[in-house]
Amino acid sequence: MEDGRQKAVLGLLAAAVWYTGSVVLLLKGGSLLLEAEEQRPDDYWHLLAIIAAVLLGAAKGITLFTRACRKNLERIAALEHPRLWQFYRPRFFLLLVSMITLGATLSRMASYDYWFLISVAILDISIAVALLGSSHVFWTRRTPGKA
Repeated sequence: MEDGRQKAVLGLLAAAVWYTGSVVLLLKGGSLLLEAEEQRPDDYWHLLAIIAAVLLGAAKGITLFTRACRKNLERIAALEHPRLWQFYRPRFFLLLVSMITLGATLSRMASYDYWFLISVAILDISIAVALLGSSHVFWTRRTPGKA
């Protein structure tokens, strides 16, 4: 496969991981908010958590995550001999495993604690919104490295 096509595939794989993470985090955060609502159906904090998460996520998406997407696509474009596993750097995968482990641990610890559930839900949903909000970079730059 030619380098240009391989780079395009790497960009698509990077986008697939980005979107998968956002969907998983939205589902997980929503599940935590539902658990919080079951604990205190008359409280409204779990509803305000959605607003807080969206606002935080939008800010993270515009600043940190958009920049990260661009840098990764530029890195892919600069690869001389792209290989399938190079759609992210190895340290990204290590960080991803660490974040998944931490997220699962926090979710288990939060069970039965209304405020902890809300806090972890805000974290999860805000990251999901940031991932979704920054994902436009994958589609506005059709080929990695092209403006």
